[in-house]
Amino acid sequence: QVQVVESGGGLLQAGGSLRLSCSVSGLPFNLIAIAWFRQAPGKEREYVSAINQSGYGRNYAGSVKGRFTISKDNAKETATLQMNNLKPEDTAVYYCAATRTGSYIGGRLGDYDYWGQGTQVTVSS
Repeated sequence: QVQVVESGGGLLQAGGSLRLSCSVSGLPFNLIAIAWFRQAPGKEREYVSAINQSGYGRNYAGSVKGRFTISKDNAKETATLQMNNLKPEDTAVYYCAATRTGSYIGGRLGDYDYWGQGTQVTVSS
C-alpha cells in the first residue's frame, strides 16, 4: 500500500520561510518523481514544483521560481520544499504527489498517481 505523507505546514508572517517534507512508502523512492501542488480556498489545485527520480531534474511554476527550492534525498527517502520570502498569496493547502514515471517533472495533476492529504500553509501580511 502506497502512502504519501506531508509535514511542515504552519502559520507565519510574510517574508518568512518554511520547509515542507514529503515521505513516500510502498514505492521505490529512488525511481519515482515527486511534485508539490497547492490549493487555495475557492481555487483549483495548481502546480508548484517537481523533481525527477535522481533529484537533478527540477521544475518550478513561475510564481515560485527563485523563492522555492525542491530537493530529494533518496537515501533518506524524503523530498522537501524549501519556501523562502513567503507571500500571503502562497497561502494554501500544499500537497505532495508521486509518479512512477521517474523522469516526469511536469504539472499535469492527472499524471501523478499518488497523493498525500495535504498540509496547510498560511502566510499573514
